[in-house]
Amino acid sequence: MIAKPQIAKSSAGAAPAITVENLSFTYHGSDEPALRGISFIQSAGEMIGIVGASGVGKSTLAKCLNRIIPEFEGGRFAGRVIIGNRSFEDLAVHDVAGAVGMVFQDFEAQLFSTNVAHEVAFAMEQAGMSRAEMVRRIGPALQAVGLAGFEHRDPTTLSGGEKQRLAIAAVLALEPGVIVMDEPTTDLDPEGRAEVFALIQHLRAQGLTLVVIEHETGELRGCDRILLMREGAIAADAPPGELFTRIDLLEESGVRPPDLNRVLAGLGISQPADDVDQAEVLIRCTFPNLPHPLASAIDAPSDSMKLSAETPLVELNDLTFSYAADRRALDAVSLKVMPGEFVAVIGQNGSGKTTLAKHIIGLLTPERGRVMLDGRDRSQLRPAESAHLVGYVFQNPDHQIFAATVEDEVKFGPRNFGLPADEIEHRCAEVLRAVNLEHERAADPFLLGKGQRQRLAVASVLALRPRLLILDEPTTGLDYREQRRMMTLVSDLNRAGIAIVMITHTPSLVAEYARRVILMRSGRIIFDGPVGGFFAQHELLRTSSFRAPEVIELAARLGTIAATPEKLANWIRDHR
Repeated sequence: MIAKPQIAKSSAGAAPAITVENLSFTYHGSDEPALRGISFIQSAGEMIGIVGASGVGKSTLAKCLNRIIPEFEGGRFAGRVIIGNRSFEDLAVHDVAGAVGMVFQDFEAQLFSTNVAHEVAFAMEQAGMSRAEMVRRIGPALQAVGLAGFEHRDPTTLSGGEKQRLAIAAVLALEPGVIVMDEPTTDLDPEGRAEVFALIQHLRAQGLTLVVIEHETGELRGCDRILLMREGAIAADAPPGELFTRIDLLEESGVRPPDLNRVLAGLGISQPADDVDQAEVLIRCTFPNLPHPLASAIDAPSDSMKLSAETPLVELNDLTFSYAADRRALDAVSLKVMPGEFVAVIGQNGSGKTTLAKHIIGLLTPERGRVMLDGRDRSQLRPAESAHLVGYVFQNPDHQIFAATVEDEVKFGPRNFGLPADEIEHRCAEVLRAVNLEHERAADPFLLGKGQRQRLAVASVLALRPRLLILDEPTTGLDYREQRRMMTLVSDLNRAGIAIVMITHTPSLVAEYARRVILMRSGRIIFDGPVGGFFAQHELLRTSSFRAPEVIELAARLGTIAATPEKLANWIRDHR
């Protein structure tokens, strides 16, 4: 077991674990402060969640807590950070590492050693610990995160959730009293997210002081307090049960309120709900005449898949592929995607989702089987023909953006295929309007925000006018406001006739936007059907570690199927 944090004591009792006094910071080259007069006190053993839109200063604040700012990232710094009773003004980052541990959003960037034990030992080596002390700490650190027995595993062979837990173990081995986690579950599948947040609650029970930055408010309901940040300042500091009922404030701040509270607020119920059971009790107490449905009615799927006589846009026949001789990434996969469909492809990390997409667009060649696009063999199509049929947007837009300006990025594809200048200009203007970047034509793409870069990547693909758009995790790393903007764009494209294949780990996106679900596991398709039917498959969801959104669970309890809080609230009002 990891040692409990040793927080300095004062004559008045336990000192606060973190004291931040009037903290301000402006990055070099910027006129706008990233932080504006931040002040708060966090007690020892307390867990604080930090929420806010992208760019409001959350990560900047986190880096100030362990001196990465201003030591490594310079600028105008003012104010004080005190951990326990020790001020950090004159300390270097390595002096602070033993008191404040940091787990970054890009956890894979923290991992580089050849085995798990070496990974945990690295930070201790930098702190100058003796070999005997490092050996003593490695076992308990791995035990605390559920990785005992993994000492000799190569970190690259671990799952996403295991890699994140390893990054946390490396921090725990330093035995800090405070751990700061900056969006610790970004890019993880639902199972990985559940693993990490279960670990966070375990660490909290051990007495560690935790600061967790997270976009998903539902994951932070177990915190003691939530700090809501806007424009570099703290806009609210309150317990989750209080703050998460302030729906308008959260949405104005670019934060998604918990769906259960959105349902309750839509019904005029001011109390919060921590889970589906509480929400159902509150609703039935307020509306006692609501029906109590039979289980058979709850489980009935709400939609059906209609067969079409059209030629499939994509047809995969017995597709098989392996990255290594001992493991198949795709194992005899067959499926069809019809014109105008909206398909969600889901499954745990490593299940074959991205490998499937890369075969459709031709980045990979199957060992066996065939890819057909619009009735023609994919391998026989010229690049211009396939680009007109299928476009692909990477999970990380920086993997496909390269031009000096937004305009050049969008025009690259049409120019490469030899379109006339007036047609290129027409398409550029058209797609930039569609993604709301028409005023950024001369901007450097790499100076845009993450959401803007994601929309630019979509625009550069749309300029080739594909009939099918494949999006790999289109909302990863985006705040609530940017997620809604992205998904509104995707929905508009689908309504305009473009078929959508969306690879995602986010259940709410599947429920709200898709009409068909393909669930993959170990390179095989284990479910292919309508969304309503998928979320009614309770045992399949459980074994796939893919939980239905809370609003769908609540709707089922009440006898209906509703994908959004607004739709469920409307149904309840109609049936009260």
